Parts: sequence; structure tokens; C-alpha cells
Amino acid sequence: MALHITPVKLGVEIRGIDLISVSSCQTIADIKHLLTKHCLLIFKNQGKISGKDHVRISRWLGDLESTFYKHPRSPDPDVFRVSNDEREGCRNVGRSGWHIDGSFMEKPFDYALYHMVAVPKVGSTAFVGFAELLHSLSQERRTSWERLWMVGNDHDVIHPLTYAHPQTGQSVLCFHLGMIGAFIWDYKTSQQRMTNQAETRQILGEIHEEIVKKDGKLIYEHEWREGDFIISDNRAVAHEATPETQYPVSKVGLRILHRTTVAGSSIPTK
Repeated sequence: MALHITPVKLGVEIRGIDLISVSSCQTIADIKHLLTKHCLLIFKNQGKISGKDHVRISRWLGDLESTFYKHPRSPDPDVFRVSNDEREGCRNVGRSGWHIDGSFMEKPFDYALYHMVAVPKVGSTAFVGFAELLHSLSQERRTSWERLWMVGNDHDVIHPLTYAHPQTGQSVLCFHLGMIGAFIWDYKTSQQRMTNQAETRQILGEIHEEIVKKDGKLIYEHEWREGDFIISDNRAVAHEATPETQYPVSKVGLRILHRTTVAGSSIPTK
């Protein structure tokens, strides 16, 4: 099968493949290789992918884990259904800050897979690659972030802010800017100290500013088109829904996004 691969600002666009009809182990292995290399795969012209097929494709990458609210309109218990109409899906999703999925879990999700079932006039999903983000930092800020550990809102999980990706070895990040209760400096050392609320807000603001600085130079905003299907390496790429995703149906039309998450295989460690 001849794949047509085109680099974009983050990741690659892929044409010449029909995901629903893929059965070859070699083709699946090729997709996994591309995902490890490029972090974000945007498959074009896939038509409408059913919930059943979405789940089946997701399982190429591992077991699914679902921690979200189950909307009654979801086609499968493992499919998170998001919409700008509460009758069709969960509303106000993805707008609490830049994040990876499952940062609040001992093992954050390995992958996330997205399919826009109903495409609105506007309403993109924004992505930022950690390799590019970390490379853009000053040495002082990079060193500072490497000393930090994030603490979940309920203080039930502690992860290093920066760590080595378990497959590639590249430095990546673990955070959710809307679900961090505090940070710990120099965790498990004699210098260990937890941040107060003001310091926590300052660090969260720093992370946000580093992502959006330089007029969004690091950000790739995916403008959804009919038939788009995205696979993201959740450990290497953060994302956020843009404000337009919350616009009402009367203004932009109906928006319905399906998402699955592949269970995490490792605990972020230094």
C-alpha cells in the first residue's frame, strides 16, 4: 500500500490508506513506526468511521482505558463523545488548559485517537510538540523545569514535569494546566519543597506562556475536515481545544468529536 506522507507544522498528513480496511500486520507496524517518529498522524479522507471501527483501530496500539463521563449518545463505552450540543455529547471539554490526557493517573495514556463525526464551520484542536517546546526554552528555564514535579489536584499522584519518553528516550512533559494542585521542587531530596498557591499559579502561567509565545510559533492548530482521523502520541504532544469549539450550533453548526485513549504502559520517571 503506497502511503502519501506530507509533513505539516507538527506531525504528518497521510493519504492513500483506508484505515477501516487495514488488516495487514505489516501495515499496522508501519503506522506504529510513523507514530513513534512523528508523534502526530493525520489520516485524510477516511469518511465516517463508526464507533466500533474507531475502537478496533485504537486497539492496534494497546488496551483501551476510559475514565470519562459516558454520554448516552456515545456509540461505544470506550468512545468519549464531545459536542457543542449537550444533547449530542459532553460540552466544555478540553478548555481548562494545555494538557496531556490522563496526567492524573499513575500511568498517563500512551495514545489518543480522534475522529470528527460532525465538522463545524470553525473549531480547531491545537497541538504542541514537547521536543519543540523544550528546545525553545532558555537554559535557565529548562533547568528549572527539570527540578519540578507536578502534584494532582487531589494530591493523589506525583509525576516529574520532565522525563524521558519510554520509547524514544527524548525529553517530554507531563502536565495538565487545569488539574495541577501544586508543584514540588527537588522531590525526594534534602531540598524538597512544595509550592504555595501563588508560586503554583506563577509556574502554570510560565508553562502556558512558553507554549503560546512568539505568536503561537510552536502551536499547530488542526482545522478539521470531513474524514479526518488523528492519532497522537499522548506522551509527546499536548493539546487544547480552541475557544471556537464552544460556539453554539446556531453560529458554527453541529460539532461532534469522538476520542479514545490507549492505556498507559509506564509510570513517568526521572
